[in-house]
Amino acid sequence: MTHKLVLLRHGQSQWNLDNRFTGWVDVDITEQGRQEAVRAGELMRDEGLQFDVAHTSVLKRAIRTLNTALESMDQVWLPVTKTWRLNERHYGGLQGLDKAETTAKHGEEQVKVWRRSYDIPPPPMAEDDPGHPRFDRRYAGLDASVLPATESLATTLERVLPYWHDAIAPQLKAGQTVLVTAHGNSLRALYKYLNNVPDDKIVELNIPTGIPLLFELDAELKVQSYRYLGDPEAARKAAEAVANQAKAG
Repeated sequence: MTHKLVLLRHGQSQWNLDNRFTGWVDVDITEQGRQEAVRAGELMRDEGLQFDVAHTSVLKRAIRTLNTALESMDQVWLPVTKTWRLNERHYGGLQGLDKAETTAKHGEEQVKVWRRSYDIPPPPMAEDDPGHPRFDRRYAGLDASVLPATESLATTLERVLPYWHDAIAPQLKAGQTVLVTAHGNSLRALYKYLNNVPDDKIVELNIPTGIPLLFELDAELKVQSYRYLGDPEAARKAAEAVANQAKAG
């Protein structure tokens, strides 16, 4: 039996457009992002995907993308679980900063390390920063010790994996088809885990916005195949655009 899982990065957000580090800041999608979500739903519909459940983060750019894609597929009735564990990586003190300006200040290699390395986090956000998640009502029920002030991809994976093992994997093993709509780095973390990507290779992986990534898994949830839906060249160019975001203008 083949188990199907789709990973979908949210459509273009306002801060993707503005080329700013977003992280846990609750930025909405743009009109282009909405169109990307509609198109993602059409691609999944045309693939014949009939989902049983969906998962997303507690950030509106992912939630709105999921809702729009489900509407496009006429599957708005699906049960949806929202969890902070699928949030974007917390970018610490970089959140809100312009990527190109940050590159001009700190150098392209340093910013690439902060953005794409496996285990080196950006500088942390101050504990008394009003933007710290401990001041956000959506995290009020969580122990303050789990709320990050910054994260690397490694620590993002540490918080994503328990949700994979406790929620997503059991549904797949039960024969359900699962859609996960989340963020560039929470999905990079899942991709790394599923494909067993070495720590030093994950730095080059970029996930484009709004293009569904379909995994086919065996009974033990080992990857049999994976591919972006739609035009492969369009997916390649979109991923390349993500990689170029932080380059100084």
